Amino acid sequence: MRTPIRPLTATPLRALRNLGILAHVDAGKTTLTERILFATGAVHKRGEVHDGTTVTDFDAQERDRGITIFAAAVSCDWDGHHINLIDTPGHVDFADEVERSLRVLDGAVAVFDAVAGVEPQSESVWRQADRHGVPRIAFVNKMDRAGADLDTAVASIKDRLGAVPLVVQLPVGREDGFTGVIDLVRMRTLLWDGDTRTEGPVLEEWSDDAAGRRRLLEETVAELHPDALEEFCGASELSEETLVRALRELTLGGDAVVVLCGSAYRNRGIEPLLDAVLAYLPSPLDMPPVRGTADGREQERAPDPAAPFAALAFKVNSTARGRLTHLRIYSGTLRKGAWVRDAASGRTERVGRILRVQADRHEEKEEAMAGDIVAVVGLKTARPGATLCAPDAPVLLEPPSVADPVVSVAVEARLAGDTGRLAAALARLAEEDPSLVVRSDPETGQTVLSGLGELHLEVAVEKIRRDLDVEVNVGRPQVSYRETVLRGVSGVVYRHVKQDGGAGQFAHIVLDVEPMEEGGFAFRSTVVGGRVPQEYARAVEAGCRDALAEGPLGGHPVTGLRVTLTDGAIHSKDSSEMAFRTAGRFGLREALRASEMGLLEPVAEITVTVPEDGVGGVLGDLAARRGQVTASTAGAGSAVITATVPLAELFGYASRLRGRTQGRGTFTTRPAPLAPVPTAVAQALLAR
Repeated sequence: MRTPIRPLTATPLRALRNLGILAHVDAGKTTLTERILFATGAVHKRGEVHDGTTVTDFDAQERDRGITIFAAAVSCDWDGHHINLIDTPGHVDFADEVERSLRVLDGAVAVFDAVAGVEPQSESVWRQADRHGVPRIAFVNKMDRAGADLDTAVASIKDRLGAVPLVVQLPVGREDGFTGVIDLVRMRTLLWDGDTRTEGPVLEEWSDDAAGRRRLLEETVAELHPDALEEFCGASELSEETLVRALRELTLGGDAVVVLCGSAYRNRGIEPLLDAVLAYLPSPLDMPPVRGTADGREQERAPDPAAPFAALAFKVNSTARGRLTHLRIYSGTLRKGAWVRDAASGRTERVGRILRVQADRHEEKEEAMAGDIVAVVGLKTARPGATLCAPDAPVLLEPPSVADPVVSVAVEARLAGDTGRLAAALARLAEEDPSLVVRSDPETGQTVLSGLGELHLEVAVEKIRRDLDVEVNVGRPQVSYRETVLRGVSGVVYRHVKQDGGAGQFAHIVLDVEPMEEGGFAFRSTVVGGRVPQEYARAVEAGCRDALAEGPLGGHPVTGLRVTLTDGAIHSKDSSEMAFRTAGRFGLREALRASEMGLLEPVAEITVTVPEDGVGGVLGDLAARRGQVTASTAGAGSAVITATVPLAELFGYASRLRGRTQGRGTFTTRPAPLAPVPTAVAQALLAR
């Protein structure tokens, strides 16, 4: 049974931190979050992942599977500051949860395993944070594990992430003997015995190493920071004040990453990490004003409680309290009972209640101000990515991007009477998770659920069964193939002429089609002399984009081509944008049928950790799955194999790997670029 959560205090903007915990699966994110809540007094008893008693992994599936599936927000106070913290998933199938969280966060703590260092999903979430410009500090966790090595983990951060690591702590003791850290900024030793922490000067046996590491830290900071360089050149050292200021500015600018270490499970290193969060990660006032558009013009909204209200919805879920819409407030003040406008739809709704979110528990508030993260009850139509603003001061903020689904399954209600309930359940799932797509197959009439991976779909289906009480039958997963142009054609002429009384339709176009190696779609017009006016050329482009939905090989979406409109003709009365759009659609379809086309398939990079005696069987199985091994390293009794494997060949791989390694093998995956399907395989697929 979990302990009650302590009420939180109101905090001004300068003392507010909005941060996420990012990492590869099983690096210790949830345990770290739990220890942070315990250290700050937000909970009075530590929860454990293996016991299913953590605050943030409150969903039944998370407890059963022992992994984080849904991003969960919690709050706590530390040293006069208020921290809004989001524990994000570490599995690649739930990367969209991370994406939506990063869109609204100001900073992050990246957690790395002290033995494994940077793992595949560590790199993926790091790149996501790069795209959003989120400042980070790093926490090397599990320093008490056999084989833990801070220097090796830091080297992987530098080599694989391209970051400049600034190590501000040294471990005291190794593996089971890890008892504390040496703070290189304040030159002190922090030791833990159970929940008791003691502080003192640097131990004599560590003094030379600590002095050398402090010197290296100062030199690296001086190379990166002009003010620090000036002081270092004059005094041959940096003061604590200058070093802290430089570390903060380098972190905020994304020029370097501060590295700390500890063991979350043993509750060692948590308090210094919290101090580092306050010292180096930004408050909302340190972030640039959020940008949006209104009436076609760009606007900025500063984090000012007195400014017009603007917020971004990043998560929607249904609870016993009702439909919760999670918001990051960027400007203004939101009060209970206020009316807000969905900037995209123009719909205005009333906020019934404002809640401070504590995972699956909530504390009611009368108001929330700029910089805060809260949930509201009462909004019926707002979806993740929606901008909510004051009705008299509209602004549209950029929503988080949504990944394209790569795996699909057919679903149907087991009982005919549950068909309507299944449709409602699927609609609710798609509303809460934008990376889930529900559609009806026009050929078979089946309902198809698409997502980011096999586990993603398993969780969604189990949620229908368990939470929504609908029994479903599920078909075998199918991947989303793409078609591409291998060799194009030139001078394809298409005339669209239609005359059925009244104004007719006329469009004459000439198209060239060529491959585009970088993927995607590009369109240009080289028509001169006004033979095809610009507005009609744009209509041709729109028609070509319509034609990309279904390719000539198997009806799959088309990518990787460049279309050039080289010539055309118009009619003084019968030409229109609609006519040229129709010509573009059918003209490109005809050009694709004349081109040499190929099939592309989604590919995953898979990293398999396997005992030495199972390497041969695993390599053989990967080869049978059309896998290409790219790297293989051997360690103490185990091997790590990295390979690229077609996603279609990975279904059921978890069970096969367990069988071949007596349950000792593990693997992780992450998306890789689309790859051509071998000719024989493509022929077999298209013959089905």
